[in-house]
Amino acid sequence: MDFDLVIRNGTVVTASDIWESCDIGIKDGTIIAVGPNLPAKAGVDIIDAEGAYVTPGGVDCHVHLSQVYEAGVDDLERSVVTDGAIPDLPNYVADTYDTGTRSAVAGGTTTVVTFASQMKKDESIIPVIEDYHKLAKDQSYCDYAFHVIITNPTENIVENEFPRMVEEYGITSVKLYMTYKPMRLRDYQILDVMYSARKLGITTMVHAENTDIIDWMTKSLEKKLMTHPHHHGTSRPPIVESEATNRVISLAELMDTPILLVHISSAQATKHIRDAQTRLLPIYGETCPQYMFLLADSMRKGDFEGAKCVCSPPIREDKADQDAIWAGIKNGTFTILSSDHAPNKFDHPNGKQRGLQHGNLPYGKFRHIPNGLPGVETRVPLLFSGGVLTGRVSPQKFVEVTATNPAKLYGLKKKGSIGPGFDADVVIWYPQATFKPFNLTNEMLHHAIDYTPFEGVEFKNWPRYTIIRGKVVFSHGQVVGKMGYGQFIRRGKSLLPGPRDVWLSEWRP
Repeated sequence: MDFDLVIRNGTVVTASDIWESCDIGIKDGTIIAVGPNLPAKAGVDIIDAEGAYVTPGGVDCHVHLSQVYEAGVDDLERSVVTDGAIPDLPNYVADTYDTGTRSAVAGGTTTVVTFASQMKKDESIIPVIEDYHKLAKDQSYCDYAFHVIITNPTENIVENEFPRMVEEYGITSVKLYMTYKPMRLRDYQILDVMYSARKLGITTMVHAENTDIIDWMTKSLEKKLMTHPHHHGTSRPPIVESEATNRVISLAELMDTPILLVHISSAQATKHIRDAQTRLLPIYGETCPQYMFLLADSMRKGDFEGAKCVCSPPIREDKADQDAIWAGIKNGTFTILSSDHAPNKFDHPNGKQRGLQHGNLPYGKFRHIPNGLPGVETRVPLLFSGGVLTGRVSPQKFVEVTATNPAKLYGLKKKGSIGPGFDADVVIWYPQATFKPFNLTNEMLHHAIDYTPFEGVEFKNWPRYTIIRGKVVFSHGQVVGKMGYGQFIRRGKSLLPGPRDVWLSEWRP
């Protein structure tokens, strides 16, 4: 066979199998053979995996890039740069497509799905999609696709523009918010979106938190001067997520449509998802590393240092919640593990420091701290080091939740697996016997953010090579790929189970 590249002597892992002493043959960016002792002609590039694990490139389907997060509960605003360049503005404090995807490949992620965010005032989602295409064009180190955040689901959008979004733009997923005043949808609006999504095979993602509880609790806490960053978690106890999760599962069951509950953080919400799955509903769950490796003490550091770990839903107090998330990964409740990379600089007046600009207290007000954490580079290595190498998850489960299932759920048909016909997106790890563990510092990472919530965490391995469509883009700690190599990926419908044609009344769509 003619190959461009052969990976020799790897321990190749898929979502179902492990093959030792295995080779991978690559031609024109595609895997065309997997097996022992593949023949290679003279001049073919060879990478010796030296017996180390070889896994599919990570697929991170929850990544925010080139979006500005300016506030918390009441006045959260998101804006987009529409000229494709980093603006000379004091409030631009987040990762762009170049810095974010550079960080992704350095952590073994080869495809990201980012967000094109509609504003409440937008009467059409088509210009929104076009704007984000301009932002990402020639700026990405890895392959990418879009979800569309829907904040104003007009009849024209759900009936006429959703079909265009699918057919013309190859975008087959939307995200809805049940919280944040500028973004939240009422149940009636959620049903409108679900109705159209079911017809078109669109995957609906939902951020499920009860916004009225959050707003009420936040105002009450402020009256009591309980505004330190860790009280962000006080304002959002697990019942806030649990109630909204149960409610949107009920809406999805009524409409007989699949949904993905994003960034689940608590045992209560996990149980709602598990119960729905046990009843064979097409309900899918996503969680993130911060809910597996951090506890709420991370928000108590210093007078304001804890602002670095403010995200929604919050990192939980009770280790029982953390244990439930790990169990949900292992037992299949969580279909995917994403980063929810929503980065804001810490030492910046319009980054996390924005929380200090309100009120006279030395630690400001948590409601004004921009939500979100950087994590696109650490997602894959965290689960490999803290899961696979500690025995908490199998290598196959690691591949399933970081690559194979995300690709299946979002219709990335050539991504997420090692096998003939798939894109040659591959991560080669270091041989475990020769790897020297290290404690992470932010300076080691490749994002544009001035901190990592995983500072000081020990890593027992890290990607040695990241390969995208047969091209090495990261090698031995250095990004060697070029900005602009990443391609936009048109997506098809989800490959996971969808509507069941089981109804709760005589009504039918």
